[in-house]
Amino acid sequence: MTRLIAGGLALAAGLLAPAAEAQTVKPTVVLVHGAFADSSSWNGVITILERDGYKVIAAPNPLRGVRTDANVVADLVKSLDGPVVLVGHSYGGSVISEAAFRQPNVKALVFVAAFAPDDGETALGLTGKFPGSTLGPTLAPPVNLTPGGKDLYILQGRFHDQFAADLSEAAANLMAAGQRPVAETALSEASTAPAWRATPSWFIYGDKDKNIPPAAMAFMAERARSKQTVVVQGASHVVMVSHAPEVAGLIERAATAR
Repeated sequence: MTRLIAGGLALAAGLLAPAAEAQTVKPTVVLVHGAFADSSSWNGVITILERDGYKVIAAPNPLRGVRTDANVVADLVKSLDGPVVLVGHSYGGSVISEAAFRQPNVKALVFVAAFAPDDGETALGLTGKFPGSTLGPTLAPPVNLTPGGKDLYILQGRFHDQFAADLSEAAANLMAAGQRPVAETALSEASTAPAWRATPSWFIYGDKDKNIPPAAMAFMAERARSKQTVVVQGASHVVMVSHAPEVAGLIERAATAR
């Protein structure tokens, strides 16, 4: 009898070990940049996450339209084994919420100074829902595209104050020169599948954001029943650049939450 019990315990331990091991596997963190930025805006966050043992992918975001961009991110997520934490900055928040819809391996969403739109809402609509955004007057004349439509940039001379006021002028000037344009229509395209309704979400943003009004982000975080909302005092729209440790820390809390 003793031998059988011991054998049974050994068998049970063998069966439980893979499950316990699976629970400790770190998720892959997929970072999605927003409009007027690029993947290099995540460099500081990536450095911290990789140091702490996370696999990180800065996903391509074409900035062409919510559904088009979400499909690109969703295809990447589908190719990954194991759990995924999706992180979006600014317009990238609209993208990750759409991309995560019905993606069973996405365990958490992290919105970094980002939109979390509901069905039928747009980035422009949410920006105008509360006062505080000064983005409009800082935009350069639209670039007409050969296939039709227009691309939007921020004037390089206005970029520092508008987009990255808590960075040095030199750092902001580099970002201004390398900014990725967003299609004008992307900001007015309605979201259709708000994954934050079913997927646990975390939010972080700065109280000096001039692109998305902080009141709008507080509204979206509360509506999404944010697991934790961090408001960084004095931070601009690029809080992931100026406060990479705080952003990485929140991502890691989302990654380890049960």
